[in-house]
Amino acid sequence: MNFDLNEDQQMFADMASQFAQAEMAPNAARWDAEHIFPRDVIGKAGELGFCGLYSPESVGGLGLSRLDSSIIFEQLAMGCTTTTAMLTIHNMATWMMATWGSDTIKKQWCSDLVSGQKLASYCLTEPGAGSDAASLATSAKKDGDYYVINGSKMFISGAGETDVLVVMARTGGPGADGISAIVVPADADGVIYGKAEEKLGWNAQPTRLITFDSVRVPTENLLGEEGQGFKIAMKGLDGGRINIATCSIGTAQQALNTAKAYMQERQQFGKPIAAFQGLQFKLADMATQLVAARQMVRLAAFKLDQQHSETTAYCAMAKQFATDVGFAVCDAALQIHGGYGYIKEYPLERHFRDVRVHQILEGTNEIMRVIIARRLLAQSAAQLL
Repeated sequence: MNFDLNEDQQMFADMASQFAQAEMAPNAARWDAEHIFPRDVIGKAGELGFCGLYSPESVGGLGLSRLDSSIIFEQLAMGCTTTTAMLTIHNMATWMMATWGSDTIKKQWCSDLVSGQKLASYCLTEPGAGSDAASLATSAKKDGDYYVINGSKMFISGAGETDVLVVMARTGGPGADGISAIVVPADADGVIYGKAEEKLGWNAQPTRLITFDSVRVPTENLLGEEGQGFKIAMKGLDGGRINIATCSIGTAQQALNTAKAYMQERQQFGKPIAAFQGLQFKLADMATQLVAARQMVRLAAFKLDQQHSETTAYCAMAKQFATDVGFAVCDAALQIHGGYGYIKEYPLERHFRDVRVHQILEGTNEIMRVIIARRLLAQSAAQLL
């Protein structure tokens, strides 16, 4: 078993790192402070293929594995956590449209999406349906050759700035089997956007409530078949959990690098603080936890690529562990900086704020533990050991 990156993976990582340090890192603090959504930079990312990493080549995507994509996202997150997180969401929604969309949908949207000329949002969460996504109430009722959509979606990343929405709506009875996935143009009549939420972090992308007031879209905008929406959503979330875990790893790695440099420069009691064993131990623990989290995420990505029967459990493990570790490492890096870590002149407080939400979205870490425990208690759980 070889854990080293192959030649192609190293090339992808280097290209992503160069882009992150040239286009994202110098601007991340300003985007955060001024709540700027850097659509122009996302467009540049699209020119390099970063907006269609695992979308198939047949629609213009790179057709990469989830493992390769994770390696790229990690490097991008070292430049700007928030922008990279938006890129991961866009990639997921684009992949859904490219995988389950009709020929009409693919021709209408995919070329512009994989190139970054247009952007996509993913709409699952509702005001009354967060962790219990199968209870969502947004409805899509047939009216001839159209669906008429009514309801609302909460905490939608990119809402108001993106061009197309992948919406999970109820076309049938109660429960997961009544849910379908439907593509909705973001500017369709009846799509109403709420105010941009004031958030702890992720300030370089808008998060809004979206209300659907009798929104009419053609039935050919359905992804897959009626009743497949929840399964599509869950397949998307397997990859989404790897993606957001990767964003935590990339951000934490950047925080660790910053803390290490600071320890070597900062003088106290006549010597660099790197000379104090207490801080050396802290740095060692941060690095060890981060390496463990990275390997777990890459294992989950490999399992997803191999379509392993317990992929969902591996992805849940990786998401829960890596986002917890990512937050802990960023917290420790801030602590190493002392009072300087708490002020906005340094990036540590932004890293701390941006990774906190990763323990909540794509399924809270409590829900991840529920998923893992259920699989462990099932007969097939021996495959996890």
